[in-house]
Amino acid sequence: MEVKSIKRAFDLCVSISLLILLSPIYVLVTFLIRWKLGSPIIFKQQRPGLNGKSFYLYKFRTMTSEIDKNGELLPDEMRLTSFGLFLRKFSLDELPQLFNVVIGDISLVGPRPLLMEYLPLYTKKQLKRHNVKPGITGWAQVNGRNAISWEEKFELDVWYVENQSLILDFKILLLTFIKVFKSEGINQPGNVTMERFKGGKQEASGD
Repeated sequence: MEVKSIKRAFDLCVSISLLILLSPIYVLVTFLIRWKLGSPIIFKQQRPGLNGKSFYLYKFRTMTSEIDKNGELLPDEMRLTSFGLFLRKFSLDELPQLFNVVIGDISLVGPRPLLMEYLPLYTKKQLKRHNVKPGITGWAQVNGRNAISWEEKFELDVWYVENQSLILDFKILLLTFIKVFKSEGINQPGNVTMERFKGGKQEASGD
């Protein structure tokens, strides 16, 4: 059996098992979001997947829907509540992405899917990050996550694409559990959410 088939089988086995095992947490988080933030419970957004093909990424909602007098959403830092920060701290907002894994949009391990608008901003080398399926976690996430620059993040993503293996995936998953437990690298210093990538040198990162 080829590596891609083994990885897909592993993705399905682990994600389905986790969905069953964590079902009480899904129910509890759903109830708390409905109570504290209202509807919708799930935040979905188009992201680029394998070869840049778009798909809808799912997350638990972490922000309110508060708007200003002009009907525009307030800045992220004003809509991100302490409850939302708690969900992000322990990566609970990422749990719905296990459904993305089951569907086949993403893998457990791979470069994080960013925004569609970033596609034309990548260099030729950076675009290599889309030569594989994106993942819930990746090499960049266990080597700094949001505390490193965009350039460092993309270098790590491309390194993963060029050196991917099942052993490396297992290592990344193990390191991910450690990072989540320690709550490391969640936010870029000085920001509650990521600064947008604008091409060229950026000193902020995030997912």
